[in-house]
Amino acid sequence: MQAQPLIAVSDVAAASRWYQAVLGCKSAHGGAEYDQLTFDGRLILQLHRWDAHHHAHIGDPGCRPYGNGVLLWFWTDDFDDAVDRAAAVRATVLEGPKENRNAQHREIWLHDPDGYVVVIAGPYGDVGM
Repeated sequence: MQAQPLIAVSDVAAASRWYQAVLGCKSAHGGAEYDQLTFDGRLILQLHRWDAHHHAHIGDPGCRPYGNGVLLWFWTDDFDDAVDRAAAVRATVLEGPKENRNAQHREIWLHDPDGYVVVIAGPYGDVGM
């Protein structure tokens, strides 16, 4: 089994550019209504425009915050590079970069352009206890 998370966004192209810049991933589909983002050829996130295709269970774009407690959590081998990419696009930083001593790694918590919480974490064990 493999997770294939999908989030609803107001502007698929803009969200795709943001995620590509911050995560270093690529678009594998493209389009105004839907995109697939991949890293090393693996699907990591799907983006779907709120009002496209009238999906009954995609949610209400008027209800905030988006995600209702879901965090989009990404792991990377190169945490410092990810922090630099987030800074380059002037991503809204909620917390960090910081050390999470419980997980023994570093994290940075961001808001994406639609207000979803995105966490980028370094590899487990990259900081000592």
